[in-house]
Amino acid sequence: MRDIDANEVARTVSRLFQEANFFLPEDVVVALRQAREKEESPAAREALDVILRNADIAASERMPLCQDCGAAVVFLELGQEVHIAGGDLYTAVNDGVREAYDKGYLRKSMVRQPYSARVNTKDNTPAIIYTDIVPGDKLRIIAMPKGGGAENMTRLGMMPPARGRQGIIDFVVNAVNEAGSNPCPPVIVGVGVGGTAERTLLLAKKALLRKIGEHSPDPESAELEREILDRINNLGIGAMGYGGRVTALAVNVEVFPAHIASMPVAVNLNCHSARHKEATI
Repeated sequence: MRDIDANEVARTVSRLFQEANFFLPEDVVVALRQAREKEESPAAREALDVILRNADIAASERMPLCQDCGAAVVFLELGQEVHIAGGDLYTAVNDGVREAYDKGYLRKSMVRQPYSARVNTKDNTPAIIYTDIVPGDKLRIIAMPKGGGAENMTRLGMMPPARGRQGIIDFVVNAVNEAGSNPCPPVIVGVGVGGTAERTLLLAKKALLRKIGEHSPDPESAELEREILDRINNLGIGAMGYGGRVTALAVNVEVFPAHIASMPVAVNLNCHSARHKEATI
């Protein structure tokens, strides 16, 4: 059994959320530059220029990439040989979020009682935490600030299996088309297929963590990703809704076995500011 100090967890979470809000991942930057090179719409090219310039300024000045610093989504992979010493794991995560959004001057966006008073919690807690127990004696932490504009475009479809592959394609493309400029394209499209309603929604969100350009290791799913991406980029929405050829930078599909009577499909979008950062303790 290996001890990991709760304070170290809090410090790591704090650092990750600050860095995620300041520094766009390199794969996203590369994809945006490539989109700028192949984009045909002058207005969309200008929008992409502004997006890339914004990323440079955020990194050099250690300022948030976006005014919406997101809900604090945290994925934990907790080794079964790990013991969190000196405190509770989830308390440590929330302590780290609290410190990050204070010290990093990040906008606090979480409100209590969402259907009535909507009073801001003033520290961006509670975090949304998902934990997997895995072999080993390490703790992997993935911090994902998730903006409201893109999250609001999430879609869940409980499809009959007869809809098949074409039904999935149509559902995903339609979800992006209906979203339009709201999720601040070019977007990354996370797609979950299978499991149950809540499982497929989680698959779609975790699919957003995959590096742009890395297709599913399953050939059938990889082909599905390519076909959906092509269809989406023919919608003509373009960067920030200005029209053009690049509406999505990537489509990532994650699949899980399903009940014989079900084919759940979920779509979770990330804006061009696809922020996430991870560390292993």
